[in-house]
Formats: sequence, structure tokens, C-alpha cells
Amino acid sequence: MSSAWNASHVTPDGAAWLASAGTYPRSTLALWEERPDAPVVLPCGAVFDVVSAPAVFGRRMLDRLWDDGPGSGPVAEYRGRTLLFAAPGTAQRLPALLEWEEWGAHDRDGRGARQGCRTDAVPPLLCHGTGDAVTVPAPTGGVSRSRWLVAPDTRQPWLPGPEVLLWAAVRAARSAVRISIFPPADQGAKVYDVSRRR
Repeated sequence: MSSAWNASHVTPDGAAWLASAGTYPRSTLALWEERPDAPVVLPCGAVFDVVSAPAVFGRRMLDRLWDDGPGSGPVAEYRGRTLLFAAPGTAQRLPALLEWEEWGAHDRDGRGARQGCRTDAVPPLLCHGTGDAVTVPAPTGGVSRSRWLVAPDTRQPWLPGPEVLLWAAVRAARSAVRISIFPPADQGAKVYDVSRRR
């Protein structure tokens, strides 16, 4: 039996998971108890990596993950970017996989030159891993330019790895047939069925 869940708010277990990425998890949780609308900066690399995509493309990736794939881990929207939380190590591996997908499957001429490849199919994705930090939205969503699309709900959420995100990026690029300059009427209404996660 599947249940739809509007994932706009972080659960206490999800907050504990997020806070565990920082040096002082109890301080982060105390801050959120006092100010549940405060975004925080957390390090990447140990608990999670983050792949940051332009908002529209990131939403297309998210739709591919939920409509045709295994679902996603936590996903946030921050300052016009979609932040896809991923398994540690993804930030190091994904750029090489994207480069291979972009160039590796295409014909080469006799001199090894690449022919007929579109390098702009996937927009630049920012991969944040070990040594990087990202600002994550507050547990309650906070300001309008910072919110959870799929909020963390457990102490050990499933996180996609580089191959899953490569798959989603390639499918999102291929499905970008029609792009509207007008946003959907209610961008916060999308509900993802988290029971489909692997």
C-alpha cells in the first residue's frame, strides 16, 4: 500500500540526520528549536553530497526520478537552484560520468576528434562534496526562496548515487522538448510518493 506524502517539512528524525553532518549537531538542533525558520550551512562529504542544478532543470531531474526511477533522497530549493542530496562520493564521480555520457557514446573521426556532440544538453551541475558546504533550508521551509521539495524524514534516508543522478540528468535533458517561460500555477503542490524509494 502506498501513501502520498507532502514533504515540505523536515521531521525530527530528518533534522537529526541533517544536523549530524555538522561539527556540533546538538547546537544545530538547539538553533532549530529556537528558530525553526533559520537556514544553516552544513558540510558535505561525510553524511551527504549535494548536486545543485538550475531550478527548472533540477525539477525535471526530480520528475524523472519520481515518475520513471527509484525516487529521490531529500531535495531542497535554494536561491533559484535545486539541491539534490546524494550519497557521499557522488560529487567526485558524477562530473566524470557526465563527461563520458556527453562524449563517450559518440563517433570519432580517424584522428580521434569528437563529432556531432551537443555539450549543452545538460546544464552545468555544481557538485558539492568533501571540503564543501551548502546552505540548507530551515526545517519548516522558512523564506520563500528556500524550501524543501522532498524533506528528510528519517535518520538514514536513501540517497541516490552518481549513476542514478546521471540517469536522471540525461533523461531530463532528452525530455526538454517544450520549455515554458511561465511557472506552473502552484509550484508547491507537487507530492512525491516516498514509499516508492528503494
